[in-house]
Amino acid sequence: MPWKRMMVAMAVVFLGMSREAPAQLKAAPGDWPAWRGADRTGVSTETGLLKEWPKDGPKLLWKVSILGGGYSTPAVAHGRLYLMGSKGGEEYAVALDARDGKQIWATKIGAVGKPNQRPSYPGARSTPTVDGEHIYVLGSDGDLACLGMDGKILWHKNLLKDFGGNSGIWAYAESPLIDGETLVCTPGGAKATLLALNKKNGEVIWKSAVPGGGAAGYASVIIAEGAGVKQYVQFLGNGVVSVAAKDGTFLWKYTKNSGITNCATPIAHDGYVFTSAAGRGNGGGGALVQLTSADKGVSAREVYFNRDLTNHHGGVVRVGDYLYGTNNTGLVCLDFKTGEKKWQDRSVGKGSIMAADGCLYVRGENGSVALVEATPSGYKEKGRFEQPSRGSKPAWPYPVVANGCLYLHDGETLLCYDIKAK
Repeated sequence: MPWKRMMVAMAVVFLGMSREAPAQLKAAPGDWPAWRGADRTGVSTETGLLKEWPKDGPKLLWKVSILGGGYSTPAVAHGRLYLMGSKGGEEYAVALDARDGKQIWATKIGAVGKPNQRPSYPGARSTPTVDGEHIYVLGSDGDLACLGMDGKILWHKNLLKDFGGNSGIWAYAESPLIDGETLVCTPGGAKATLLALNKKNGEVIWKSAVPGGGAAGYASVIIAEGAGVKQYVQFLGNGVVSVAAKDGTFLWKYTKNSGITNCATPIAHDGYVFTSAAGRGNGGGGALVQLTSADKGVSAREVYFNRDLTNHHGGVVRVGDYLYGTNNTGLVCLDFKTGEKKWQDRSVGKGSIMAADGCLYVRGENGSVALVEATPSGYKEKGRFEQPSRGSKPAWPYPVVANGCLYLHDGETLLCYDIKAK
């Protein structure tokens, strides 16, 4: 092959690889700077972790009481933990020292959102997004803010008041996406269903009025590549939608697996998008669509739809060619591209999940935590423990692994465990 042709071919291969898992944030090795990590996959690149836990679980390094309650999953960056807390009808962004959990600062962001029906479970839900020297947060009442490292608010918007948003039944739960110089979020509603802002000053880049509008739902936007188009994919209250990253142009919508609680962040890989939701009766389900070129841009062709993985709040991760997540009866493993169920086990029941170093960290909403080998060959548990100081509400915040530690948030309690291999 002539040299120039070989260089072009290599460039095409490299660009294709770079689009495979577009990273939104520059993070230090071992950090977990945002919702489901730097690339929103829920899979950490950290290694050197325990492959099996002692009988009573890993060593508890510290336990602290933090400001207020809520369901925020921590972000870890710069030697700090960042999360949201609720107290006295107000929500706060909170920074803690990762070494001991001591509070560094707390900044009031806005009011606690007012859900439209009961059981309401009021409280903070969002995970802060740490991008360089700035922290981006979204309160459950739609207060979107950019903070400096000292906790001072640099700019502020409200998704309801400024953009005519529709937060849905249980208020806002999304974690802001930072993609280069752009912040992407989901006001919901007819005027600005999805929204792109300049991350430096909060100025509008584009508003996307998705056909059919819809409430914001409770998932978070991801970046996807398909049919040669960079896209932002989100699970709204009435279905999965995609818009063009460059200008917000509507691309496609998929509604078959929409449930009453569309919480799980979508998973994009190799030109496919997987989404899962839970619903009443026969509602919800797990679905994979393939992104292909169409006359008007991009279409989403259904590959499979099943109810083996109707994920409620705890998310799904892809490890290799397989998906892992919980439904109402336990932990499930599916083949990513075929939807074939490889196994199912009660494990710790319905819960949340992340993956690191070949293992799944599964946290039941009752407070049980299990370490499970990430393999399609069967359920292989490598340890389990019951977290101390269980709160009165479900343990919905996701487990976080960062810098050799496992962090668990539960109401007004934050726990840190040592999971480094000795």
